[in-house]
Amino acid sequence: MEKVNWKVEGMSCTNCALTVDKFLQGKGMQQVKVNFVGGDVSFEIGNGTSKQELEKGIEGLGYHVLNGEGAKSKGSKKLFRNHLQRFTWCIIFTAPLMLHMIPGIHIHFLMNPYVQLALTIPVFVIGMDFFGRSAIKSLLKGIPNMNVLIALGSIAAFVYSLYGTLTGQAEQYLFYETAAAIITLVFLGNWLEDKSVETTQAALKKLAVSQKVMANMIAYDEQHQEHIFPVESASLKVGDLVLIKSGEPVPMDSKILWGEANVNEAIVTGESIPVEKKMNDLLIGGSVVESGTLKAYITAVGEDTVLANILKLVREAQTEKPPVQQLADKISAIFVPTVLSIALLAFLGNYFFGHQPFSSSLLRSIAVLVIACPCAMGLATPAAIAVGLGRAARNGVLFKNARSLELFKSIRQVVFDKTGTLTTGQFIIAGFHATGDADDFKRIVFSLEKYSNHPIARAITKEWKVKDDIRWSKIEEIKGLGMQATDKEGNQYLAGSYKAAAAHTGDDKHNIYLLRNNELLGWIDVSDEIRPEAASVIAALKARGMTTILLSGDRKEKCEQVAAQLGIDQVIAEQTPQQKLDQISAFNAKAPTAMVGDGINDAPALAKATVGISLSDASHVAMQSAQVVLMNHGLKNLPLALGLGRHTYITIKENLFWAFAYNIVAIPVAALGFLNPTFGALVMGLSDVVLAINSVRLNFKKVA
Repeated sequence: MEKVNWKVEGMSCTNCALTVDKFLQGKGMQQVKVNFVGGDVSFEIGNGTSKQELEKGIEGLGYHVLNGEGAKSKGSKKLFRNHLQRFTWCIIFTAPLMLHMIPGIHIHFLMNPYVQLALTIPVFVIGMDFFGRSAIKSLLKGIPNMNVLIALGSIAAFVYSLYGTLTGQAEQYLFYETAAAIITLVFLGNWLEDKSVETTQAALKKLAVSQKVMANMIAYDEQHQEHIFPVESASLKVGDLVLIKSGEPVPMDSKILWGEANVNEAIVTGESIPVEKKMNDLLIGGSVVESGTLKAYITAVGEDTVLANILKLVREAQTEKPPVQQLADKISAIFVPTVLSIALLAFLGNYFFGHQPFSSSLLRSIAVLVIACPCAMGLATPAAIAVGLGRAARNGVLFKNARSLELFKSIRQVVFDKTGTLTTGQFIIAGFHATGDADDFKRIVFSLEKYSNHPIARAITKEWKVKDDIRWSKIEEIKGLGMQATDKEGNQYLAGSYKAAAAHTGDDKHNIYLLRNNELLGWIDVSDEIRPEAASVIAALKARGMTTILLSGDRKEKCEQVAAQLGIDQVIAEQTPQQKLDQISAFNAKAPTAMVGDGINDAPALAKATVGISLSDASHVAMQSAQVVLMNHGLKNLPLALGLGRHTYITIKENLFWAFAYNIVAIPVAALGFLNPTFGALVMGLSDVVLAINSVRLNFKKVA
């Protein structure tokens, strides 16, 4: 199965997305996800159907595939390419028709029905080219969209007026301005909606624009002379050499060959403080070298870069529908037929039972058609999710699916792994004891441990580095015991675990013991360095009333020591991966649980938790198992992730309340004659703008 990701233009509501979804599923596509807000469509193709055939089918529905295989040859040939252009054209002809509505203005020739007909036709033709065409296609596919309502309302007003004009009864039938105003104001509303929805995508667009930059490519001639010339980053290939100067962006993911620099990785981590980079360190494409000069070779380009993968994951998350959207989607699917029925009942009720004239009854039914807004229900969730995911990505929090955003609202307890999660995974010397001279003790330990690759050995040699180290005649690492060596005088040394010193002391609480000729010279304590932000993160979670739990495979004493330092509520230590999985299952049964981990042994538990959270420097398996990744090399943004999840859900609920309340109130008001179709068309467009504005507030709300 091949995964296909397309950008589709022209979808304006949930019903549009449902039409595309139904078409692709009808063609046998798997894992179909359609997001009308961003225009993202993804699916798996593998049954012999060609992409060109699918693209042609989507084009036939009235939408345009921007990045399909036929995209280049299919440039838009239409006179009007967007709603602003359509509105500008229509308002030129509609404005004169509306003049008589202004008190004190009465232009006699504008009251001529044939003049009004002439002014209405250009608007009506453009309106039917867009709304009528879309309405017919949606009806043929069995999923009527909101354009059916707009088209019916404007056609009814236009045909009724045309009948009066042709039969010489224009004074009782003159509703040309209603037909023109409906079309014009809905185009205005659609343009305002598009601009509002664009703002919900602003954070993701900022991430995307950084992909296109110029690069200084390094090449060598036959005499091995170095030449540097500018190229577009898009033309770089894996293995190419580049020079990155101070103030320049990193063109693509790369690895440093030469130089040192301070690099701002805020584009991915959200952290504005520059990170020190040196030889063999990795650079993220789109990050900026703030000071220093580097030579690097390209390790990934295009869709394989870190930034491209982040954008891909966020777009996929946007196309997923959380449970709260399912009810709105079901209602949206039957909304248009329901409104058509209400409009018909409004006409019949007003005419036969309300004893209203035919013209008033028709106007009221038209008002019902144009005031109803299925878009509001469809936009409620995607708009909020687009802003929530965008703000998260901009701040170094990567949600892999929209469902996890909603699940955060109910999290009551957070489980942490210890090593690499609450701690940095870097060991430091916590203390030592020497029976003799301390400097001599350090010299012996350094001389032994410099030959070991163990993390504890590396920490010791980093802190106790000496120049006059001992030259051994023989040295070896004994697995499970430690480093053993013999000097030139024949003295035997051993630096190892308690097992090596068990015959000489009953104190088993230390990490490294040093012996010379079976005599104990002293011991060393090391501790895993606690992340500097860990204490404040735990305090923030507890302030929200959440239970914090340390779940680790490490020794109980060490876990309790870390928990005491950070104020963690509960400690469960010395657990195998299977036991961790069982513990998470038990926690989930009590209350929704988030698990934060980084190692391979955490992967099963991360997958089992209500929400699995991984760090960006975690193992690949852990990152794959988690639903949320914190990209700033630490726990700093965990409260932000939890807060964004909760507040995104609150925003979705507010949006859905507005969407339902608006339609529940507006439709009866229109049916009872308290709202004319012209005003109704404007209010319908503005209803979506309200949702978009409410969603954009997520960018500024205090959530952490």
